[in-house]
Amino acid sequence: MPDLGAEPPAVSGGIQNYFNYFTEIEEHFQQARGTGLFLLSPVDWALIESWKEAKVPLEAVLRGIDAAFEKWRSRKSKIQMVNSLTYCAQAVLLEAQRMAGTAQPRARETAPPFSAGDLRAYLEGNAEQALRAGRADIAEALQRLAAASEEHLGSLEELEQRLTALEEKMVAGLKAAQSEEELFEARREMERQLRPYRGKMTAEQLAMLERQYLERRLLEQAGLPRLSLFYMR
Repeated sequence: MPDLGAEPPAVSGGIQNYFNYFTEIEEHFQQARGTGLFLLSPVDWALIESWKEAKVPLEAVLRGIDAAFEKWRSRKSKIQMVNSLTYCAQAVLLEAQRMAGTAQPRARETAPPFSAGDLRAYLEGNAEQALRAGRADIAEALQRLAAASEEHLGSLEELEQRLTALEEKMVAGLKAAQSEEELFEARREMERQLRPYRGKMTAEQLAMLERQYLERRLLEQAGLPRLSLFYMR
C-alpha cells in the first residue's frame, strides 16, 4: 500500500470525515451493496484498519468501492452477491495509487471535528473499560488525557500518537501472555476467514491485514477498547 506521508490525507469533507473513517466506509459499502443492514465481518474491519494505518485517503476508499461495484454490476452473470469489503481491495489500492500521483495539496481545516466534552467522554469511557479489564495503568493514562481534553483539541495528531502508543503497549502485553495453543487457534481462524481473499490482495496488504486481524481479536477477547480517535462515532 502507498505511504501517503505523516500528515492526515486530504479527503472530501475535510478532517471531520477523516476521523469518521470507519463509519464513512461502512455506510458507503452498505449503500453500494444496496443492503443497509449488512454487517461487516472481523476481516472487513481489519482491512479498514490496514487502510487507515497505510494512510489511504478516505476518498480513495470510497471511489474504490464504487469502482468495484460498477465492475460487478457490469458482469452478465452475478451468481454471488458481494459479501465482503475485501472484494474492493484491489480497486481501493488502484484509486490510492492514482490519488498519490495526481492529488493536489488541500488546505487543512483548523476547526476541531468534535467538542472537548465529546473527546473527554470518549477517553473516560475507554478508561473505564480498560479498568474493568484489569489494566489500571492504561486507565490512569487515559484519565490524564481526558482531564486535558481542551488542550488536546489543538493537537489531535499528537493525541493520536499517544493513543497509538498506549494501544501498542496493551497489544504487546496480550501477545506475551498468549499460550502456544491460543496463538495456533487464532491463526487457524484467521486463515479460515482470509483464504477466499488471498488472491485478491498483495503480500503487503495481506501481512498488514493479518496483523490487524490478530490484534483486534486479542483486544476484543481481553475486553479492551480500541483507542484511536478513528473509533469516535
